[in-house]
Amino acid sequence: MVKIFVITYSTYGHINKVAESVVEGLEAAGVEVGRYQIAETLSDEILTKMHAPPKPDLPIIQAKDLVEADGFMFGFPTRYGTTPAQVKTFFDATGQLWMKQALAGKPAGFFFSTASQHGGQEVTVFSTLPILAHHGMIYVPFGYANAHLFDNSEVIGGSAWGAGTIANGDGSRQPSEKELAIARDQGENFGKVAAKLAA
Repeated sequence: MVKIFVITYSTYGHINKVAESVVEGLEAAGVEVGRYQIAETLSDEILTKMHAPPKPDLPIIQAKDLVEADGFMFGFPTRYGTTPAQVKTFFDATGQLWMKQALAGKPAGFFFSTASQHGGQEVTVFSTLPILAHHGMIYVPFGYANAHLFDNSEVIGGSAWGAGTIANGDGSRQPSEKELAIARDQGENFGKVAAKLAA
């Protein structure tokens, strides 16, 4: 069975909520799912001052673990329109895999969270694509495969680049049902594409 790792970094939990729907979609596509989180680099003291909730009970992904999967869905918030330092630190540790091109040909997709409607959801993915290119990985965008992406009657996160949510600057907004539906469809779409590539 095709195995997909859903790997997240989440400070306040929004990304982990979206990840639950991504996992639902992947499982609907008939693939095996491994769920991991990226290690935190901030101290407990700083996280307490940020009022960040405890991390979920998920295994911490190690670079060497990546070779076990057939594909990856990465979820993380944006930091000033780019990848958070924690995610960059993780990818910076994949040098040995890059040397062997151990991840070449494996598909990857993204989902994300921003504070505002124009907080950098698309550019965050765009700024992460060079990492995939250097590893020879295949980026799988979502396109507009969910009708909610055409809905302009309310604020809805996500785009052709992947599912997303808008958290507000204070983190008070939780992922909406429409955003979660987009995430589920992205997961299912990605699972089907990954299965075709693995075949």
